[in-house]
Amino acid sequence: MKIAVGCDPNAADFKAQLIPYIESLGHETSDYGSDDPIYANVAVAVASDVAAGRCDRGILICGTGIGVCIAANKVEGAYAALVTNIYQAQRAQLSNNANIMTMGAQVTGIELAKCFVKEYLSLVYDPGARSAPKVNRITEYERGGR
Repeated sequence: MKIAVGCDPNAADFKAQLIPYIESLGHETSDYGSDDPIYANVAVAVASDVAAGRCDRGILICGTGIGVCIAANKVEGAYAALVTNIYQAQRAQLSNNANIMTMGAQVTGIELAKCFVKEYLSLVYDPGARSAPKVNRITEYERGGR
């Protein structure tokens, strides 16, 4: 898979350690930078490319992971999930079809983050699973269905 990876300056070192790890798992990465202090800019750039299919999934990092998650979810077709444990990394994909995972560099250690990334990238959403009606409702609502 091609993975878009971006962060704010608070997470530059964190991202620099994650990218080679993601590549060691057999994925291609696209680095969206870390210089812009306005985390929404990188979040929207990653989310736009993931939603458009130019990248298969995205990983966004800021201090807490909250800001980039909120910003990414403003892009139609982007479904970002803040991950703070292994179960959430699994469920982000299996139950929610999240195409972007977010993390906080100031609240998550790098080794734990690698575990989250490995788990998240190893799983594939099953559109026939029992969560499908819930996920379908989200996309229906996004497209203007009330």
